Amino acid sequence: MQTELVNPTRQRLLDAAFRVCSERGLHGATTREIADAAQVNEVTLFRHFGSKDKLIAALFQRVTAAQAELFEQSEPDANDLQRDITRYAQRYNELLTSNEALIRTLIGEARRHPEQARQVICEAAKPMRQRLINYLAAAQKAGSVRRNLDLGPAIDCFTGMLLAGMLRRTALSQFFDYSEADYVATAVEIFLRGIAAPAKARRPA
Repeated sequence: MQTELVNPTRQRLLDAAFRVCSERGLHGATTREIADAAQVNEVTLFRHFGSKDKLIAALFQRVTAAQAELFEQSEPDANDLQRDITRYAQRYNELLTSNEALIRTLIGEARRHPEQARQVICEAAKPMRQRLINYLAAAQKAGSVRRNLDLGPAIDCFTGMLLAGMLRRTALSQFFDYSEADYVATAVEIFLRGIAAPAKARRPA
């Protein structure tokens, strides 16, 4: 598969949007401020993205793109489920931590401008969420995940645990007597125990 060439101006605009939106919020950030931070004019911003909403959507798509790559070359298998979910959780946790400022801003924004925030979150998260649903659906067919499990809520519970862990850890790290790795490993264990098919339902290797 041919790798898409990276446009340096586009990347600079996305980096600037990350900084400005983290400080000012999605609603408060203006295209002029973002363009100034990227050291380009607004015309350049609109030429690359068309509108502020499309720029913000592209920003969140970039944040979640790294997650999607995790499963691109991985097929679900009863013996690999723990490995794959652990890798996913570690990558997801890294992305949450590295984007903490923007995530906290978005959470605050959701109360003041719920429709805009909801649209950005849903559009950005949809591809990765669907990929994980497809992955676990295939694992259901392989017999390693419960066939009667509703995958959407299960995935949301899992990613919610990781998000909550990041928010608490970055705000109150001095009060915890366990490590970040311990928390992620525990979240994976709880999730896998909840989704695992009964041993008698699993197909023999």
